[in-house]
Amino acid sequence: MVLIEKIQNVFPRATDIPEPLLNGIPCIQTGYLVNGEIRVWEGSRQEVHSPVWVADDTDPKPFFIGEYPLLTEAEALQALDAAVAAYDHGRGLWPTLSVAERIDHMERFVFRMIEAKDLVVRFLMWEVGKSLQDSEKEFDRTIKYINDTLTALKDLDRISSRFTIEEGIIGQIRRAPLGVVLCMGPFNYPLNETFTTLIPALVMGNTVILKPPKHGALLYAPLLAAFCDVFPKGVINIIYGEGRKMIPPLMASGKVNVLGLIGTSKTANALKKQHPHPNRLRCVLGLEAKNPAIVLKGADLDLAVKECILGCLSFNGQRCTALKILFVEAAIVDEFLERFTAAVNALSFGMPWREGVFLTPVAEKGKADSLRELVSDAVAKGARVVNPAGATICGSFFFPAVLYPVHDKMRVYHEEQFGPVIPVLAFQKIDEPIEYMINSCYGQQVSIFGSDPGRIARLIDPLVNQVCRVNINCQCQRGPDTFPFTGRKDSAEGTLSVSDALRVFSIRTLVAAKQTELNKQIITCIVRDHKSKFLATDFIL
Repeated sequence: MVLIEKIQNVFPRATDIPEPLLNGIPCIQTGYLVNGEIRVWEGSRQEVHSPVWVADDTDPKPFFIGEYPLLTEAEALQALDAAVAAYDHGRGLWPTLSVAERIDHMERFVFRMIEAKDLVVRFLMWEVGKSLQDSEKEFDRTIKYINDTLTALKDLDRISSRFTIEEGIIGQIRRAPLGVVLCMGPFNYPLNETFTTLIPALVMGNTVILKPPKHGALLYAPLLAAFCDVFPKGVINIIYGEGRKMIPPLMASGKVNVLGLIGTSKTANALKKQHPHPNRLRCVLGLEAKNPAIVLKGADLDLAVKECILGCLSFNGQRCTALKILFVEAAIVDEFLERFTAAVNALSFGMPWREGVFLTPVAEKGKADSLRELVSDAVAKGARVVNPAGATICGSFFFPAVLYPVHDKMRVYHEEQFGPVIPVLAFQKIDEPIEYMINSCYGQQVSIFGSDPGRIARLIDPLVNQVCRVNINCQCQRGPDTFPFTGRKDSAEGTLSVSDALRVFSIRTLVAAKQTELNKQIITCIVRDHKSKFLATDFIL
């Protein structure tokens, strides 16, 4: 009862909010970036309410933190025209700059971005309810990602700075941009995951239209001036508004060459169908997942519980890489559940600025109610909420619910819950979780917890053909960013890592000539006199 009362009183009064966190709140965002200028929008705007609600003498209410422009199809098409003109069929300033020159622009942007850190982090915390500590980590990780990308690009360019001679043919092979990229990121990592497509797309010479996510739009306001000042006009265009109204006309134009989307397969499929020339469209997609954990008899249960807590509930389970269903061997399921539910009940929860807070309000409007519906469906079909306070709701706060036993007639068995609902199943035969993954629509990752090398090995071999990452005795995760990040089936298209992303937003291109005296003289002259940015042997240090 004490825990439930604490949940029901989770939200602060306005006077309890630390004053420094209110600097810049509310943020009334009227600017958007098109063709190298920050334009002022005087039309309708979208109100933004934080997942953090504020209590008063009655029930808690959503806290107003700002507004952003609701642009129309006309502004979206203006951004497209600007990006198309800046690319100019590969003849524009940006795609014809040398790699070293594009790196210089990006390094200047990083400097400007760091100057805006405090505001970006504060808006990130308010907009999606991420803890202040994790919001700072997301910002710092993004800076590191950019710097690591530039390092990887230098390495890639060094390899390309030499000529290859094969069968009497002289060739120089480099990577060239693809054209206009449409980037759309997710609300759960509105800065970091958006930048994992935006940064490689830009630095490889493409021009970009960026539409920030619905939750996580305000945090781009402090960065608009940096984008505007650092990059040539039309290279980066940032638009706000309702995606279902703005994005289809961009795709239907046939002028978008690459779709970089972190979102759902439903959205991706609908957008791809809009493009009139599908063979001209490259898709880089990070989509949903239903990552299982498999806990074997003999596993270190202290470790398994710790990692499953992190995997299921970091940022309230609002991650594509979250563990979303737990298969526990029947012989140990009772002990596992006892330890796991005790660990869930001991988690720190509250407002995102609290030191050491782990659970915070869920980001999406109406999410707590949709999670309750999933729990009700499971309970009606035979599951029980194992932890007594599970599924307790106060406004936008949903206390985690551990469901057991779960079976295939329940929605939560199949659907990606994207929140703090944890379905648990007991299994007798190891084939059961394998069959689940074979029949699943998703194929991103799996976590195996155990101590028997033979049993783990027998799982590894079939599972590497079902998912793209098998984690041993640890949660599913994206990092480190140098590792490949992708998925099978409906979970991804294309591979994102620091080096893979550079390749996925570009294409191998070469200049070749027969090894004749005339051709050697021509190539020597071009290289010696720096007549070409592509045909060159400059070595970036």
